[in-house]
Amino acid sequence: MKNLVAITNKSLAFLTICLLAFLVLCVSWQVISRYLLGVPSTETDELARYLFMWVAMIGAAYTTGQHRHLAIDLLMMKLTGVKKSIIGLIIQSAIILFSSVVLLYGGSLLVSSTLENGQITPALGWKMGYIYLCLPISGILMIFYALVDVIAILRQFTGQPPVVSENR
Repeated sequence: MKNLVAITNKSLAFLTICLLAFLVLCVSWQVISRYLLGVPSTETDELARYLFMWVAMIGAAYTTGQHRHLAIDLLMMKLTGVKKSIIGLIIQSAIILFSSVVLLYGGSLLVSSTLENGQITPALGWKMGYIYLCLPISGILMIFYALVDVIAILRQFTGQPPVVSENR
């Protein structure tokens, strides 16, 4: 389990960095072509929007796995022992529920409906369903990380050492 989490972390970090670098290149080219050449590039404008979606969703999954996502942890900081573990299970269950319903189920419906309808992007001519794949993919990744946390919390109840380090 520890190796799978480490490989997932490194893969997501690398993918997010590559997507972000390509996004910066697209936006830079858009600025150069618009203001220096006087001919704006519609392809890079559209591509930058879709890259931003992917960076945001894959980055959100990675951040969730690193425990660096937006959280109000005032209650968690004050609790200890079993109470802290129970609240942790509730939080991870909420993450699993949200990721399952909104990102995985809703995202999968969006992907399949846009692929069935044949919706394509205006400038690039790509199928929109492939663009929306970032939703169910990030949902799967968030569920994975939440399940790893649930297993770690449950192992604490049995007195076993955690499978994955807290820092990840």
